[in-house]
Amino acid sequence: MKVFVHHVSLVIVAVVAMCGYSICSSAQQLKAGNIDEVLNAMTLEEKCHLVLGCGMHFNDEAKFPGTAGSTFAIARLGIPETYCADSQQGLRMDSKRKWDHNDYYPTDFVASMTLASTWDREAAYKVGKGIGNEVKEFGLDWILSPSMNLIRNVLCGRNHEYYSEDPYLSGTIAAGYVNGVQSEGTAACPKHFIANNQETNRNSNISQISQRALREIYLKAFEIMIKESNPWTIMTSYNKLNGPYAVQNHELLTTIVRDEWGWKGMYVSDWNAGDDAVAAMKAGNDMLQPGQDRQYQAILAAAKSGELSMDILNANVRRILEYVVKTHNFKGYKATNNPNLKAHAQVVREVGADGIVLLRNNGILPLTGKRVALFGCTSYDWISGGSGFGGTSVGHYTVSLIEGMRSAGYEIYKPLISLYTKHIADEEKRLFPNGRPQFSLQPPARAEEKQFTADEMNAAIAGSDVAIISLGRKSGEAADRPESDFYLKEGEAQLIKAVSEAYHAKGKKVVVLLDICSPIDVASWQDQVDALVCTWQGGQESGFSVADVLSGKVNPSGKLPMTFAIKYGDAYADKNFPANVDDKTMGAMFMWGRNNEDSKKREPQANIDFTNYEEDIYVGYRYFDSFGKPVAYPFGYGLSYTTFEYDDMEVEENDGVYTIKVDVKNTGSKAGRNVVELFVAAPNSKKLNKPEKELRNYAKTKLLQPGQSETVTMTVSTEDLASFNEKASAWKTDAGVYTFMICSSANDVETKATAKVKAWMKKVNNVMQPNVKLNLLKR
Repeated sequence: MKVFVHHVSLVIVAVVAMCGYSICSSAQQLKAGNIDEVLNAMTLEEKCHLVLGCGMHFNDEAKFPGTAGSTFAIARLGIPETYCADSQQGLRMDSKRKWDHNDYYPTDFVASMTLASTWDREAAYKVGKGIGNEVKEFGLDWILSPSMNLIRNVLCGRNHEYYSEDPYLSGTIAAGYVNGVQSEGTAACPKHFIANNQETNRNSNISQISQRALREIYLKAFEIMIKESNPWTIMTSYNKLNGPYAVQNHELLTTIVRDEWGWKGMYVSDWNAGDDAVAAMKAGNDMLQPGQDRQYQAILAAAKSGELSMDILNANVRRILEYVVKTHNFKGYKATNNPNLKAHAQVVREVGADGIVLLRNNGILPLTGKRVALFGCTSYDWISGGSGFGGTSVGHYTVSLIEGMRSAGYEIYKPLISLYTKHIADEEKRLFPNGRPQFSLQPPARAEEKQFTADEMNAAIAGSDVAIISLGRKSGEAADRPESDFYLKEGEAQLIKAVSEAYHAKGKKVVVLLDICSPIDVASWQDQVDALVCTWQGGQESGFSVADVLSGKVNPSGKLPMTFAIKYGDAYADKNFPANVDDKTMGAMFMWGRNNEDSKKREPQANIDFTNYEEDIYVGYRYFDSFGKPVAYPFGYGLSYTTFEYDDMEVEENDGVYTIKVDVKNTGSKAGRNVVELFVAAPNSKKLNKPEKELRNYAKTKLLQPGQSETVTMTVSTEDLASFNEKASAWKTDAGVYTFMICSSANDVETKATAKVKAWMKKVNNVMQPNVKLNLLKR
């Protein structure tokens, strides 16, 4: 995500500022109610420094080593330094500090797609609150999350940090997370704004998107999040968008977000994003991180010459001060370094289990047999989350699958433990002859799968009642995953075939666990196994969460937040994505863009230098559903150990707001929770080039006992049903009869009702036009 660039002028100005504090003790001191007075008391040089960060805190002498950075302090005016850190899964910082015997291990919370799979706003709130509390108790002010870019392609390198292919689900889960973080007085920072949907050449790539797709799909998630949670800060992204860098795009940052949506918070750049500090200030991007001396000199010179007006610079500074006065360090909070890690671990365990998605079950789950054979290297090297700055502190624990299963009363076949321990150790030596790296943006290579002799396999069958095979995929940042990563590796396919044939021959069953960061191919091999469980990546308590579901202690209630395609290339967006970038090209780009002279002379390359979003609004299920494309598992899909029935659906309208009620009954024999998905289909959708149906709301029931019912109530407004009309530059809801559908997935309608909807329209600014003609998909 970042590279440290030394801020040359900081030392001099900091000294001056501190000296000024002792000499000019009568200077105005910052308070929540005197921001304008303090702003007027600041020198031009102080203002130019305040809009820049203070470098990354990778030095072991830093106050919080291993964290992302901080803001500029002006002691004479009572403006403190405030501190920020990654990541999506919790506070990322070094666990050890120089001359300090204490450990500083924050909680490793669940990965984003796990959280999104709960379809539970309250779960998102709990995770956000836990992270916000740990930021506070460890002495920092600001967490650089949540990441909430749309999952446009299954191979995007940072999908483990993102929520969903749907803007409504992404926006509402993000809002819950932000509300949780900020309930602790910690600043949240949703990112990466916007359309940073690939990692390949992320610092130079131009996302070319129609106004309609930008408004309906990519901006919509952020709009929902902003209106439901009002984040104190937002991080702008690396990429260019329809021409300018996002960080330097006035139409995007100011015209749409500030003027149309009414957001008043502080923008901060991604670390070293953009190429023109003055343009960023003019666009409304208030703070540039991590701060560079050349940026300071450029802003100072532009302010002195009048190129950068003082009104703009003052507005940037004012928004930074408005952030500062909310922070823990400004308020003098005394950090304890002792958050309630035990309580947070319980949140991780519960949310991790609730985010597990049961894809297939031929009567084997929940497990009754107590003797279990664990196959697959991932069973012994579980992945709790992603690499890069989206991960948490190196060295924090992850509950293993072995520990989790044993805690649930299962006996693990021991000879396999010995075989895999040796195999993985041998693979480590082969892959990392000089030792495994302590940190990497991209995930280190993982062990190839072990294959078994007939004697080893027969012994395992004799010593177990059931086989569990774990498959793993891990992602990072600064590069996307290759197409081959979507499919099984040769060793994985051989292992599944061998284990399944051998166990089935003896009348025993096979379960596969998917410890993955994004959808993979399951269609080509799932018929060989008896149960398929998508565990995603559940943070530090993963082993317990998985065991809770496999044992039946927790009835799975997760639903897919993205589609599982049959093969890569089935999604229309796949044709415009860098799925197979060769190593030479990747090397030329890595890490911070293609800025050398040779690359400037060549012709721009599609999906590397620019990416045309030709699928337009038809991302994820909107494409598969609208064009009748079969899938392996649809958006919103997930099985349970019980069954549910939907009855007495009603739709009532009052002043443009539609209230939808439906009775949900547990008709099975086990207690369970259920996600109720509300899709709405517009009239004449094909003729008007609209999706077949779209998710407009959802709810999750309480734990329903067998035979118990709950009336679920959801609302949708006329405004929520609007599509963006580019010709009119307006949001428009067409009059007609709309179909409201209660679904158990995008492909499964349980019950439905219709209602007449009146026309509605709202004009907006005609901005953010793509600077090339796009060949857009239409129904």
